Amino acid sequence: MRKYYLDNIRWLTIVLVVVYHVIYMFNGIITDGVIGPFHEKQYQDGLQYILYPWFMVLLFIVAGMSSRYYLEKHTIKEFIRSRTRKLLVPSTIGLLVFGWIQGYFNMAISDAFQTISDSVPGFVLYLIMALSGTGVLWFIQMLWLYSLLLAIVRKFEKGRIYALSQKTNIVAAVLLVIPVYLSGLVLNTPIIAVYRFGIYGFTFFLGYFVFAHDEVIERLSKYAEVLIVAAVILAITYVALHYGDNYAVMPTVNCIPAVAYGWIACLAILASMRKWGNTMPKFAEFMSKRSFGLYVFHYLPLSVTAYLLHKYTSVSALFCYLFSAVAAFLGSLVLYEVIARIPVLRWCVLGMKKKKS
Repeated sequence: MRKYYLDNIRWLTIVLVVVYHVIYMFNGIITDGVIGPFHEKQYQDGLQYILYPWFMVLLFIVAGMSSRYYLEKHTIKEFIRSRTRKLLVPSTIGLLVFGWIQGYFNMAISDAFQTISDSVPGFVLYLIMALSGTGVLWFIQMLWLYSLLLAIVRKFEKGRIYALSQKTNIVAAVLLVIPVYLSGLVLNTPIIAVYRFGIYGFTFFLGYFVFAHDEVIERLSKYAEVLIVAAVILAITYVALHYGDNYAVMPTVNCIPAVAYGWIACLAILASMRKWGNTMPKFAEFMSKRSFGLYVFHYLPLSVTAYLLHKYTSVSALFCYLFSAVAAFLGSLVLYEVIARIPVLRWCVLGMKKKKS
């Protein structure tokens, strides 16, 4: 039986990723590569602190769980082939075919073209734009790497860790915050802060070994209300202590309040969605089927809209937020529907196989 609560977690979290990026585009905390703030103090920037500690961690947990379910019915060879097509192809070939457009606007927003000499060959500039267009695709790049590592681990693990993890109860699940915190201290890239290989890799494997057990999720679901209350308290504490700090880099990104809040929030969402969100109404089904396209494409119409509004208009902050949000959601869905129907392009950009006649 399909686990609808996981589909719902995935698409709802991606919706929040889009909302986060709308706020981020005009934020006053991390101003590199974005349009920047409207005012000296923006209370809406607080939403970044609410979302950042957990939403990508949760997506890696869900990805680990989904990998386990996929491998119950497929071979390792099929798993690697599928993940390579769906993850590696869009984040490499897709950059050269389509991602350079995102790179162009990223560089335009950052005024990067002003620092590039006119003597730089066009082909080199194209490669720079393609690399700059990586953007949100860092997630699927890392996910492909973890999938390869999982294939190796699975070959030698022989199911022993998975069987042992079935006994995980609510206390053990909460105490996992300790190794999660420790994993966040290692394998962090020094320049591009999003590549946190330690914590994202560890939580991916927690999804595979621990949370893929129905029994574990059922035990968590009994404490859904308690976990929600705890997450809210920890969120308030974290924001009160660190509002104004750069939440995406060390030490704030892996401080104890951030990790404690982020981890309990992940547990609360898994528990509550299993308890109350294990259904698939029509709208949820529509969004679930397009969640990957929403994730891959949303930043392009958002950044294009924000750039044009900033450069050529003087509209209010509220209009910029609303118009950019509409552009991000509708634009990504339109791009997905169009590109998914173009034979070669859908393979390059979305990793979609040729449709059967």
